[in-house]
Amino acid sequence: MNWMVWGGFFVLFIGVLVLDLSVLHRESREMSVKQALGWTLVWILVALSFTGLVYGVYEHHWFGWGTAPGTPGGAAAALQYVTGYLLEWSLSVDNIFVIAVIFNFMRIPAQFQYRVLFWGIVGAIVLRGAMIAAGTVLIHTFDWMFYVFGAVLILSALRMLKSDEEQFDPSTSILVKIARRVYPITERLDGDRFFTVVDGARAATPLFVTLLLVDFADVVFAVDSIPAIFAVTQDPFIVFTSNALAILGLRSLYFAIAGLMAMFRYIKFSLVFILGFVGVKMILHGHVEISHLLSLGVIVGFLALGVLASLFMSRREAARSKQASVTQQESR
Repeated sequence: MNWMVWGGFFVLFIGVLVLDLSVLHRESREMSVKQALGWTLVWILVALSFTGLVYGVYEHHWFGWGTAPGTPGGAAAALQYVTGYLLEWSLSVDNIFVIAVIFNFMRIPAQFQYRVLFWGIVGAIVLRGAMIAAGTVLIHTFDWMFYVFGAVLILSALRMLKSDEEQFDPSTSILVKIARRVYPITERLDGDRFFTVVDGARAATPLFVTLLLVDFADVVFAVDSIPAIFAVTQDPFIVFTSNALAILGLRSLYFAIAGLMAMFRYIKFSLVFILGFVGVKMILHGHVEISHLLSLGVIVGFLALGVLASLFMSRREAARSKQASVTQQESR
């Protein structure tokens, strides 16, 4: 009967995606920062509401779920889900900066970007599902994989600290070069279509190439985020659902952060510390027990520090600019 829980989640998730694309965002149009913040809040509330279902499934063993030895109880499962969701949600922020570079490089108009992100989510869910399944097998088969995943996260934190998203050049992507050899690609957009007809022949539009790049970027970042959530829980259902619902809100979050990118310059350092903390936690697995509640507190705390520091510096620079302008006017 466990398949009914998995099936119920997929029906719910696909239903939300269909509702979003066919009803809520049927027309291709640019999303304002205010709208993006509103929808981001909606998707966060949807994800947090799912916590109640996680609690019920694990606590009351609906459809025979959670009866295997070692399965967490309702409260523990709910805490793991919330922690995993916030972890995946926060790590997706860095992905957003790279997606912004891809859109700018491919010169995709703002009104078509939501459609790319929507179908990018579909591809990301499939690819992450395969990576989560493989990671689960590795973790349960080879206990030393905790050390490997922990080292990957610490190296990822160091790489993030030194990297500069603005140096990312999508034109150098092997994926784009392979796509051009496999299928004809036109340089001209055809509205929000991924494929068009040029001189009587089918060809992929730059929108489709952008979709490939977005999904590829998500896979690259999943190499960091999926090992990170295994430090929180090894339960496949919690890992997958927290990933899926975090990605669900990525579209609105992109437009919110892309519009306020300058204000949140220190979020990147928060993510560095979060990855480092989770990496150390995985390496210490089996030696030092770090509670899920503490992990949740660390994630929320670092995110809050990054946001507050960004807002403080933005306001400070705005005040300095205003003061300099006043001084310049007085000197005249």
